[in-house]
Amino acid sequence: MKEVISLPIYSCEGNQIDTLKLNSAVFDGIVNSDVIYQAVNAFRANQRKGLASTKTRGEVSGGGKKPWKQKGTGRARVGSIRSPLWRHGGVIFGPHPRDFYYKLPKKIKLLALKSSLNSKIKENDLIVLDDLKLGTPKTKEAVKVFSNLKLIPINEKKRNSLLLLLDKIDENQKRGLHNISFLNVDLAKDTHVYDIMSHKKIIITKNGLSQITDRLK
Repeated sequence: MKEVISLPIYSCEGNQIDTLKLNSAVFDGIVNSDVIYQAVNAFRANQRKGLASTKTRGEVSGGGKKPWKQKGTGRARVGSIRSPLWRHGGVIFGPHPRDFYYKLPKKIKLLALKSSLNSKIKENDLIVLDDLKLGTPKTKEAVKVFSNLKLIPINEKKRNSLLLLLDKIDENQKRGLHNISFLNVDLAKDTHVYDIMSHKKIIITKNGLSQITDRLK
């Protein structure tokens, strides 16, 4: 029988108000680093534009005329001034626009997401928030929540410190959380492995965790 993992649930004031038993089918404590590696590599490859381009000797302008006659000059034979051996000539084996996209099987992506969440739990880097309600769309009010939870990094401009996963984003949250430099915000149902692994700590609402659990079951 799998051991049931429990996590404390915190309020916006930073107090522990309850505990939550996680679904053992999803949060089993197993971290498969191989599938995490595959999922992160696939995500990063799919973000590449592949726009680097060079011109071959056939694409470089000029070079239609033979620079000098084939024989009798004492110099090496040359057919075009746009030879790759010449300055301003074409490029041998240079990059051309290409698509780096490749698709991972759905089972691998789900297993990788499951493993990434388990790794954060093992490192005590996943914090469950009961709910996040902002009375006003002010950054100061939003920052106070993370201050109460003692999650504000020493260097507040450090990127990718915190990832906040919500079940839904209202207008107050959208405006209040927008300008916090150390925080990224996303919907729990849309999160992926790269998001989880590239942030130091994950804060997720109780309903957001329920959405991810349903997605991974």
